[in-house]
Amino acid sequence: MAMATRVKQEPVSPTSSSSRELCSPPPALNSSITTSDYEQRILLLLQGSTKPISDKEIQNEIPNLSPQERAEAINSLLKQGSLEIFKQGDKLVYKYKEPSSSSNIKGADNEEKIVYSIIEKAGNKGIWIRDLRYESNLIVVTLQKILKNLENKKIIKAVKSVSASKKKVYMLYSLEPDSSVTGGAWYNDQDFESEFVDVLNQQCFRFLHQKKEAVKNCKDGPIAAQNMASASSKDVWKYISELGISKVQLSVQDMETILNTLVYDGKAERTVLADGNHMYRAIESLLPPPGIVRTPCGVCPVFNQCSDIGSINPKKCVYMTEWLE
Repeated sequence: MAMATRVKQEPVSPTSSSSRELCSPPPALNSSITTSDYEQRILLLLQGSTKPISDKEIQNEIPNLSPQERAEAINSLLKQGSLEIFKQGDKLVYKYKEPSSSSNIKGADNEEKIVYSIIEKAGNKGIWIRDLRYESNLIVVTLQKILKNLENKKIIKAVKSVSASKKKVYMLYSLEPDSSVTGGAWYNDQDFESEFVDVLNQQCFRFLHQKKEAVKNCKDGPIAAQNMASASSKDVWKYISELGISKVQLSVQDMETILNTLVYDGKAERTVLADGNHMYRAIESLLPPPGIVRTPCGVCPVFNQCSDIGSINPKKCVYMTEWLE
């Protein structure tokens, strides 16, 4: 099968190569059907196809559409940005094009639409103004003016990143920033909530310890007792949610982060089930925990985000300073 290559979107001629392939003239036209009706039918045809379709396929699906009307409908859809045109071998093929959200911005000029499209592609991780300037190829003054205008219209928003105190990233106004930007549940206005993490750590261990104590007199054997004393991260998440000790919405993944600190501290063990899920169980450590887990780094839920640069680094870590003293 010949590979489809994108071609410049010029008006389609009713006497294109594919239209000359027709062996017989089209049937009489139904005068009650308008060009816009044909456009909708072509769009539905393109949306329902997983691959580009040719003029001949359009003609087969809509037999009462003349070459002239087909060309007019396709040209209209091209102007609207509703389809893309490719060249496959010696014939033209068409593919449905998802509408861009930037076209819905009222009163926006081309430069604003370009900036909006770049920010939209960045998703909920956002994009730094330096990268935005590089991709848009706009001067700083123009770019800042556009960003301020879009912010005032509440189309985009600037979010401070925990990786650098003075660094702001831009994203769509309706998006919730990714945890890599805000630090997730463990940060509040770029400040690490150590007390909150300690409370969660204690409550998670308490839940696992209670399950272990409840099966001490189990008479069904050690394996059954071990299974009954184990809990999934979802079970722990449900317990913490019912306690109501968190003002922020915690996820099951957040609970796994806390449970892993218990594992590293030697207070719990983790087993992997056949389906890949993890189960946690409180244990009594026979040996004192190794040095690494007695340091702040050993129980830090944002250990992976710590580096030599940014706001999360060993030099600025107050918990490391307190521990050393």
